[in-house]
Amino acid sequence: MKRLPLAFGLALGLSPMAPALAGETVTVYKSPSCGCCTDWVKHMEDNGFDVEAINTQRINQIKAEAGLPQGLASCHTAFVGDYVIEGHVPASDVQRLLAEAPAARGLAVPGMPVGSPGMEMGDRQDDYTVILFNEAGQTQPFAHHP
Repeated sequence: MKRLPLAFGLALGLSPMAPALAGETVTVYKSPSCGCCTDWVKHMEDNGFDVEAINTQRINQIKAEAGLPQGLASCHTAFVGDYVIEGHVPASDVQRLLAEAPAARGLAVPGMPVGSPGMEMGDRQDDYTVILFNEAGQTQPFAHHP
């Protein structure tokens, strides 16, 4: 009889609408004039994350200090737990990263794909891949969004 609540709890924890892990604060560094960054912050908050947004003119220096590999840059850089989150990564992928806790440096959505969180434009949706990267700069696909 106890298996049903456990199974339900596990299913809830893996669902895309699962709340962020308790106590996880996302610290986002962005340009003061970046509107899509502000929209991404709202997306993260709407999905249960506590977010601290810091406006800075040093965004490129922050990316370099974070160890972001060449070619993965976007408009904002965030930190949650021990991970770097670069660009318009969906909250569900950040939740999955935190739950699975792979040996990695972080996730990135290079560029600014239309339809990614913070880059919504009506019904338009570009395909994009969320990239997992490690300290050595090696990358692999983490998730794909049509």
